[in-house]
Amino acid sequence: MTPASKFVELNKALHERNLFDCGVEELNTFLHKFSVRHREAGISLTMVLPTQESTAEICAFYTLSHTEIKRQTLPQSMAKRLPRYPVPVLLLAQLAVHKTAQGLGLGKIALIRALRHCHEINIHLPSFAVVVDVLDDGVQHFYTQYGFQVLDTDNGRIRLFLSMKAVGQLFSGSE
Repeated sequence: MTPASKFVELNKALHERNLFDCGVEELNTFLHKFSVRHREAGISLTMVLPTQESTAEICAFYTLSHTEIKRQTLPQSMAKRLPRYPVPVLLLAQLAVHKTAQGLGLGKIALIRALRHCHEINIHLPSFAVVVDVLDDGVQHFYTQYGFQVLDTDNGRIRLFLSMKAVGQLFSGSE
């Protein structure tokens, strides 16, 4: 499975969602059953990286949405500068790589593309940070190695965040 050169918006008529298998049933189920419904409902956007061989096959995907956090969950140095009502953030709701494409660095590539996408959105609709809910310790390590910090626990999962200021620094000068 050789990845194409860029992520594109998921298209139910073009992309074969049911062939995707990352080895994590929750992520597979989201892509197979809910990604298109959520887009049609206007609550999230899923971007896919097709294969070079067939644009129908998916090597990797990520999903973005909006959410909010309580300022009290942030480190005190950040929280003291924020309003007392919920703080808007972008949610990296899903990120996965097909089993046959794992080990090629596509997780890192998908994360960088998702963060760039968040940076682009932030230019027009400011958010304080990007948050992600991790499935397990291995996933937590993946994100923390790129600067994400523990925020709190949400729905029984550890929630991490990366400030939009840090995201902006990643892409400053590359526009």
